Amino acid sequence: MFETFATAYVQAFAVILPAFAVGILSIGACKSGLPLRQSATAVAVAAVALGLWHPLVVLLAKAGILMPPLAVTDPPYALMPLIGGAALLWGLGRLTVTGRAILGSLGHAELISIQSLRLMGGVFLLGWLMGALPWQFALPAGIGDILAGIAAIQAMRALNRGDAKAEDLVRRASYIGLLDFAIAVSLGIATSAGALQFMAFDNPNIINAYPLALFPEYFVPVFIAFQLFSLGALRRNSQRLAAA
Repeated sequence: MFETFATAYVQAFAVILPAFAVGILSIGACKSGLPLRQSATAVAVAAVALGLWHPLVVLLAKAGILMPPLAVTDPPYALMPLIGGAALLWGLGRLTVTGRAILGSLGHAELISIQSLRLMGGVFLLGWLMGALPWQFALPAGIGDILAGIAAIQAMRALNRGDAKAEDLVRRASYIGLLDFAIAVSLGIATSAGALQFMAFDNPNIINAYPLALFPEYFVPVFIAFQLFSLGALRRNSQRLAAA
């Protein structure tokens, strides 16, 4: 029963999250002052990358390729889309002139807003309650995602009000989000059947199997990239203030 619900759940967010990300980039492109063709091409590249990434992850997950390695010497395929996807998105945003122009046109509220969708991770708690996920993973990962989503919403509200400490809340939300990912990924490996499993032997984790594999392999890299964008914007703003 949980698998049926989880499949519909991730399919919905597989549309909502990339649409949200492309929407934010479109706002930045419109505000950047770049030529229309250049900005439209950049947004289209991001949309195509996210659009192709999703079916690729689905294909790999259904084939069982994204499961944790059974031996320490086996390639860590499960980490490749996660780390590689985040690195690709970050590179497109920070290592290209067009990407920097688009991101530089976005405010802190726009960059952090996508993290509000982290509340979606609350589904892990449901998976635990239904017996589909081990508590050792579901509780810290689910609660961590909810806290990260709440922190992002608090930061957005503070920014919209113009609070003096708003940027501190953005920084806090980013740190909470990145820490949550570090904990969730570590526990995901430790509770999944494989060479590095050392807990939840009676109920191994299914986070790397379809459909939940879309969380670490598709959703998480997008969130990580935007959190790095947020932290980068804060750092650049601090440097400008120091120079002034």
